[in-house]
Amino acid sequence: MVPIVGLSIATVACALERGIFWIRLLRSEAQIAHDVLEAARYDLDEASRVAEQAQDLPIGRYLLAPLRLSQPTPETFRLAMESVGDKEFAEMRKGDKLLETVVAVAPLLGLLGTVTGLIATFGNLNIGGGGTSEQATKAAAGIGEALITTAAGMIVAIIALLVYRLFVTLQAQQMNYFSDLGNELELIYRQVWYEPAEMEKSYETLSPAPVRHGN
Repeated sequence: MVPIVGLSIATVACALERGIFWIRLLRSEAQIAHDVLEAARYDLDEASRVAEQAQDLPIGRYLLAPLRLSQPTPETFRLAMESVGDKEFAEMRKGDKLLETVVAVAPLLGLLGTVTGLIATFGNLNIGGGGTSEQATKAAAGIGEALITTAAGMIVAIIALLVYRLFVTLQAQQMNYFSDLGNELELIYRQVWYEPAEMEKSYETLSPAPVRHGN
């Protein structure tokens, strides 16, 4: 039971830490994304300042990465977002390995406790020695006590599995959200800033130089 209790404490601690992380992110990210996208349509520097104020959250760091670059190409713009996005997704998966371990190990520990308890119980029985009803009662109590570890292990594993599946669902939703948000920000950058600047450069290149007549 001691390791099972330890795994239960680790599961609760992980659930609380990750729960606080997700609550902070989900409560703030929609407003942050809206403010950054609106600012990006008029002033990239202002959009960068808005994202920088939220860089304590994954969404802020994700949007800030391309905006802090100086006149990047659309490919570089997207690469900056993808690079930071990969790091943020890895951070979002923090705690998953612990929960997976609890799901796998807790039932096995419970079963191990039950088996060792049964071994001890049957070892104390006086087989063929004309055991009394009192001994039979003690044996039944010992078997019931041995089964407690299996039940405890399964309960801890079920709780860890539910928490794990919840976090995996949130991670998948965030990946889709970040992808859509990144595409929208890149589209704004292309249409509002990059393509007009490229057209202006092309126009200046193709425009004939003024003819100067000598005196």
